[in-house]
Amino acid sequence: MIEEAATALGAGRLVVAPTDTVYGVCAHPDQPDAIERLFVVKGRPETKPIPLLVADADALGSIGATLSEPEQRLADAFWPGPLTLIVETPSGSEGVRVPDHDGMRALLRASGGVLRVTSANLSGEPPALTAEQAREPLGDRVAMILDGGPVVGGVPSSVVRVSDGNLEVLREGALSSAVLHRTSDL
Repeated sequence: MIEEAATALGAGRLVVAPTDTVYGVCAHPDQPDAIERLFVVKGRPETKPIPLLVADADALGSIGATLSEPEQRLADAFWPGPLTLIVETPSGSEGVRVPDHDGMRALLRASGGVLRVTSANLSGEPPALTAEQAREPLGDRVAMILDGGPVVGGVPSSVVRVSDGNLEVLREGALSSAVLHRTSDL
């Protein structure tokens, strides 16, 4: 199933798969039409970027990102896991996360190490925690849905940005602000 899903993604189709937090709908970053379709399928405003999931921290090099010392401390502590870091790349700021889910990391590796992934739901609705919950709003709009059973996390990732020596928590999710500040040493 992983290879079939990776092939579909490479052909510009959308795939739903479980992560450690919620079910996500995936598009290959080299397929601009698929990314555009992802915005449409979710009803997501184009001003709200779609984060990247990477197979491991080494995949950051493929997007031209390097981590500062505080970002590295956070990545070392919470990757794989529910932390999205806003990092700088040659093409601008990107939200990046390494999921703590073997199936998703296998899909990422089979797809070249990086995918655009956002929660598998319509914008403004609760995120899908099961394949069936993702199937309701998205089933006929995606190539396939990988059913990994109910996700264990159920809470979206925390999103942080480190800039000018400060840690900014943009969304408190599975990780509290206090834990993030303590770990980053900022």
